[in-house]
Amino acid sequence: MKRGGFFLTILLLAAALQAQYFFYDNRYYDAGLLLEIGVGIGGMNALTDLGGKKGDGRGFIKDLNLKNTKPSFSASLTATYRSAVAFRVEFTAGNIVSYDSILKNVASTTKRYDRNLSFRSPVVELMAGAEIHPLFFIPREEEPPRASPYILGGAGYFRFNPQAKLEGIWHDLHPLRLEGQGFAEYPGRKPYKLNQFNFAAGIGIRYEINHLLNVRFEIIHRKLNTDYLDDVSTRYINPVYFSNYLSAAQAALAARLYDRRGELNPNHTPKFDERGDPEDNDSYFTVMLKIGFTIRQKIRN
Repeated sequence: MKRGGFFLTILLLAAALQAQYFFYDNRYYDAGLLLEIGVGIGGMNALTDLGGKKGDGRGFIKDLNLKNTKPSFSASLTATYRSAVAFRVEFTAGNIVSYDSILKNVASTTKRYDRNLSFRSPVVELMAGAEIHPLFFIPREEEPPRASPYILGGAGYFRFNPQAKLEGIWHDLHPLRLEGQGFAEYPGRKPYKLNQFNFAAGIGIRYEINHLLNVRFEIIHRKLNTDYLDDVSTRYINPVYFSNYLSAAQAALAARLYDRRGELNPNHTPKFDERGDPEDNDSYFTVMLKIGFTIRQKIRN
């Protein structure tokens, strides 16, 4: 109902634009609804249980480590009404990584470095969302501003696949159920899905270069419904149970990947203590520079 109310509000705002600016400039005009094809390139990063900064894991960007930023790109189709309200469908692809060893030379890491876990995952997403450009709701006689800040919101459907590296080989973690997902001995730990929905919110600024081209700088944050983006969420399990649910080869691999503290400390004794923080779900975001191509009609003399 909340999402329905959000889009209804946008439609009402669009209707309020009927008496406002219509012409792009004295040579081109906007035919009401314009289509824009866009591409973007930038960086992708994530907030998960792994890595981070010094001290305890902190909320949101306070624990963000920019060293983990990886390239990403996007392609989009946007329908814009009078430059003020837009609906967008966008494909985004990138990679996310995080690793506790990034904290090697950081003081006070609350044993996160000693945990010695790491992951990488490709991320592929299809998002549908809406933009609101506040400056274009202001009636004006002169030409509209070339720079337009905006807010956006929407929902996406994404795929991920966390992996960890062992002896130079990357292994998919989802099939290994390293925290006992689906084991009868841990009834509260359900298997997670690799295809899920997310909720996106962001800000940006659009600059009109000419009637055809515009550039954007944009930040979009995705809130997830899972804490397993990095395959880490709760407490260590007893490794004897792996052989009850996995093949012999998988059980042997899981026993080496679920607890890697022994790689740093040969005297380590496995304990069923905290592996991650189940209180907060994971998230990821993109920071992108984009270019859009819009076709406007030329005024006939």
